[in-house]
Amino acid sequence: MEKLTNKVAVITGGGSGIGLATAKEFIANGAKVVIFGRNQQALDEATRELGAMSYGIQGDVTNLTDLEKLYSETKSKFGGIDVVFVNVGQGKLAPIAETSETFFDEMVSVNLKGAYFSLQKAIAHLNPNASVIITTSWLNEIGFGGSSLLSASKAALRSVVRVASAELAPRGIRVNAVSPGPIGTPFWGKIGLPDKILQGAAEVITNQTALKRFGQPEEVAKAVLFLASTDASYITGHEIAVDGGINQI
Repeated sequence: MEKLTNKVAVITGGGSGIGLATAKEFIANGAKVVIFGRNQQALDEATRELGAMSYGIQGDVTNLTDLEKLYSETKSKFGGIDVVFVNVGQGKLAPIAETSETFFDEMVSVNLKGAYFSLQKAIAHLNPNASVIITTSWLNEIGFGGSSLLSASKAALRSVVRVASAELAPRGIRVNAVSPGPIGTPFWGKIGLPDKILQGAAEVITNQTALKRFGQPEEVAKAVLFLASTDASYITGHEIAVDGGINQI
């Protein structure tokens, strides 16, 4: 049974990784999907792969005008919005002692400001009983060296999910988070570590994970689909971990 038949979904960061895997899952379950990202070529390639039930809009989550265009254009093309997956994030690492103001501003701008206003600008366009899902991270619960801004920004989003779920509940709108653990996506390769160090870190993380492997984007997408659908109709304000047990065991 298709869980999102005739629903309209928006995915930020939908051109690759978890976002693209979720777009495929949504479309397979009957939704019309709008993907949003900065790279026009990546969007074009993704929409060709996704097919006629998809539509790409180029823009930057840190630009509020771009976000307003995203939701107004989606509503104009497909009607009111039933699902929003706020998924854009940046995962670069730096020790606190070596963090520059520029790096701080960049990380907070994408991970917190971008996600926050992706949610805010969507609110006016959401149908009653819509579902919002925000990507947090397994790192928001531990002290992983070098991840201060990534962890702090994702922890802030966890709090935003709780507050937004309270504010939007009178409209029947549910707001939840999905917290990926180590997932094999392009995101992992962009954290700013040399390949040798990156490989060593991956081995350490794999050994710390109960299931002894990195997860796949499709495994996170299944959890997002659950939260987007009426299967999760009595769940709001929660964070579902898809982490292979790394923070649980």
